[in-house]
Amino acid sequence: LAQVRPEDLIKFGMIPEFSGRLPVTATLHDLSNEDLQRILVEPKNALTRQYQKLFQMEKVKLEFQNETIAAIAEKAISLDTGARGLRAILEEAMLGLMFDIPSRSDVREVIITPGMILENDDPIIVYEHDKHKERIDSNTNTASA
Repeated sequence: LAQVRPEDLIKFGMIPEFSGRLPVTATLHDLSNEDLQRILVEPKNALTRQYQKLFQMEKVKLEFQNETIAAIAEKAISLDTGARGLRAILEEAMLGLMFDIPSRSDVREVIITPGMILENDDPIIVYEHDKHKERIDSNTNTASA
């Protein structure tokens, strides 16, 4: 496809008037896992940074483990959504937290784990009064170290 020319489009069935309005033909390739990971963290307005800013407004540090970034990219590939699906995957994982965190003044840090993305696990939450990290069980509202 990288060698497609306007006359090829005409042979394919496009009318010459339409193919003449396409001065540049570009071919696209699927994004790799590494490409998707870079999209999540490198741009100035990367999705992970957007969520970190939202949590920062509540004075909570949000951390994405490296393995979590890889898990998000892998899920986007398995769903065949590419970069478009990254926001939906993050939104699904973060929705409950974004609802709960503003009402909690004792939360200092939230760590997003791969299990949260792949298996719907709970995040690791660090509280103001505790020096250790706890995993919150959202079903029973209990914590375990």
